[in-house]
Amino acid sequence: MPPAFYRQLTPGRFLATPATAGPWDPSHQHGGPPAALLARAIELTRPRPDRYLARITLDILGPLPLGDLDVAAHLVRPGRSVELLEAEITAHGRPVMRANAWRIRAAPPDLPSRGVESSSPESPDSPVPGPEGFPTAEVDAQRAPSWASGYVGSIEWRFVSGHFLLPGPCVAWTKMRVPLVEDEEPTPLQRTLVVADSGNGLSNVLDIRSWLFVNPDLSVHLARLPQGEWICVDAATTIPEGGVGLARSTLSDERGPFGYGAQSLLVAAR
Repeated sequence: MPPAFYRQLTPGRFLATPATAGPWDPSHQHGGPPAALLARAIELTRPRPDRYLARITLDILGPLPLGDLDVAAHLVRPGRSVELLEAEITAHGRPVMRANAWRIRAAPPDLPSRGVESSSPESPDSPVPGPEGFPTAEVDAQRAPSWASGYVGSIEWRFVSGHFLLPGPCVAWTKMRVPLVEDEEPTPLQRTLVVADSGNGLSNVLDIRSWLFVNPDLSVHLARLPQGEWICVDAATTIPEGGVGLARSTLSDERGPFGYGAQSLLVAAR
C-alpha cells in the first residue's frame, strides 16, 4: 500500500499515488482523494479562526489521471461574515476538478445545539452504533479486484447495514488507512471529503459490471467538523424513471450527524 494518497512534489504540485485509483478504471482516481485535496487547498487559503467552512461543492470536469497534478486556490469574495473561495486541480494543463466553498462566521459559542445532535431514538438524525461493534470488511480480490486495492483498499470499512458489493442503502463506518498527503496529519475536513464521494458506490442499486452510475458533482454541507478518525456514511441512491440518479448521505462521527452530502448521477449502460 502506498504511504499516502498524494506526495507533495513542490508547493501546489502533487503526485497521485495508486492509492487514489477508483473501481471504475484503475488508471483514474476515485473522486474522494482529489475532493479532499481541494478542501486542503481551501483550508490553507487565508484561514481565519472565526470562520467555518459550511458548504463545499465539487465539479468533476473529466477523468482524473494518476500522476502529477497542480492545485491552486484563491479567495473570490471576501466579506466580514461570509466569504467564497474557489480551488482547481489541473492535469497536463487541463482543468479536471473544481471546488467552490462558503466560509461563514461561526455561530455564537453560547448558542445551544439545535436538531443535528438529537439523541432521540425517533429522530432520523440519531447517532448510529459506533464502529467498535462491527468487523472490518474484507473484499475478495478474485471476485472484485478493483474493490480490493486502490482507493477502496486504502480505507477501512465497517458496515452497520448493507455492503458496497450488495445493492441498496448502506451505513458504513470509514477510517483512512493512509494520510491524504505524505507526512501530514489529515484534518477533520479532509477526512470527511475523502469518503463523502463514496455515497453512490456504497448505496449502489445497479450492477457495477453492467451499469455506470458516476457523479459529475458532490456537494457537502457541514454543521460542524467531525471529531476522531471514524466517519460514518449513511447513504441511499434514487434513480427515478425518466430522471437522473441522486445519491444522498448523512455524515456522522461518534457524537452523531454533522453534515450531509449529495451527488447527481449519470446512469448509463456500460
